Amino acid sequence: MQEVGEIMHLASSGRVIIRLKVPLDEGRIVCDNTGRKVAKVTEMIGPVSKPYASAISLTNNIKKYIDQKVYSLDEPVIKHDKFRKRKR
Repeated sequence: MQEVGEIMHLASSGRVIIRLKVPLDEGRIVCDNTGRKVAKVTEMIGPVSKPYASAISLTNNIKKYIDQKVYSLDEPVIKHDKFRKRKR
C-alpha cells in the first residue's frame, strides 16, 4: 500500500473529497491504514500541481475517516468498455 492523500470532507452531493499527494487513475480504490476499502475514485479535480479527487464512499460511516490518511490498493484497475458489441 502506498499513501496517496487525505480525506478532506464529505460534499453535499455525497461524494468524498480527497486531497492527493500523487495523481490516481479513475476507478482506483483507496483504503485506510488497516486495508479496509473506503472509497472509489471517480474523477480528478483541481490543478495538476495540487490534485484533488472526487470519490464514491464504499462505507456507511465515512465521517469517521475525515482528516485521515488514505492509501492506494495494489489491485489493478479493471476498465470496462462503455460500448460493447452485442452477440447475436
